[in-house]
Amino acid sequence: MKRSIRIAAAAAMVLAAGCQRGPHPATTAQTPGKEASKPMAQQDPTFMLEEQAWRDQRREGLLRPDGWTSLIGLHWIDQGPHFVGSGGDNGIRLSMGPQHLGMLDLRTDGSVHFVPGQDAALTLDGQPLKGATVLRTDADESGPSVIAFDDGKGQATVIQRGDRYGLRVKHADAPTRLHFAGLDYWPADASWRITGKFVPHPAGTTMQVANIIGGLDDAKNPGAVEFERDGKTYRIEAIDEGDGELFLVFADRTNGHGSYGAGRFLYASMPDAHGRVTLDFNQGYNPPCAFTSFATCPLPPSQNRLDLAIEAGEKAYAGDHGS
Repeated sequence: MKRSIRIAAAAAMVLAAGCQRGPHPATTAQTPGKEASKPMAQQDPTFMLEEQAWRDQRREGLLRPDGWTSLIGLHWIDQGPHFVGSGGDNGIRLSMGPQHLGMLDLRTDGSVHFVPGQDAALTLDGQPLKGATVLRTDADESGPSVIAFDDGKGQATVIQRGDRYGLRVKHADAPTRLHFAGLDYWPADASWRITGKFVPHPAGTTMQVANIIGGLDDAKNPGAVEFERDGKTYRIEAIDEGDGELFLVFADRTNGHGSYGAGRFLYASMPDAHGRVTLDFNQGYNPPCAFTSFATCPLPPSQNRLDLAIEAGEKAYAGDHGS
């Protein structure tokens, strides 16, 4: 389902609920005689509902049992066999889960084999796992194989970053999920929903994007989005991840001064027939690395470091990162 459809449906639910419980606290009227740049009470109600629906959806996604706040480990795999589990006798030791999950074997051809432990009740992609198997990585078109444990609360998958392989582990009872500190935002402001112009690149253009673990990834770069703010023109290079949207990884003057220090993410619809793209910076959000030390987030390319304070969207996370 498209993101815009999901948000529209969520907005309708927020509207229905709002009719029953009264105004949202964020729409409280400004004190008479005091002016803000755009008081919340003067914002378009539809806009406010859309932004609240997006925020609700954002929080729900983070707190899914397998969402980013459930990460409990990222273990890089050397070639050869490695026992995996929470017991002290394992080469790859998990912070939660069975004493002996099984044995991983990364072979010279890049294939990752797994033999389940005898005392672990596991499933693979939803089916009981009894014998040895070859695991897909997240580089596979069909996604990674999912080893589930602890009655489905825990999940282990293999990720591939360049020539490196890692075991990513999640658990619904992760402290970072159970003790989630909540999200903080700048007040929603319609002036930060900006119509920009898409500037296409030649077909097949790519750009290198650094990630937080020190690697470089080639990303499809179909073009850039130019937009104006306070009479100045800014430009953000866009990434195409193949899901029908533009993915923007950007930095701005608020990084480390209100927002997450390593930049933020933003999705936008593909350009319309006239090359227009709507950038809603109210929906700029923190990368997974803001919530966990076990993610491998892309960093803003140098072209996307804006000399502009974007005081909109998600602020820095104040909770535990689970390191």
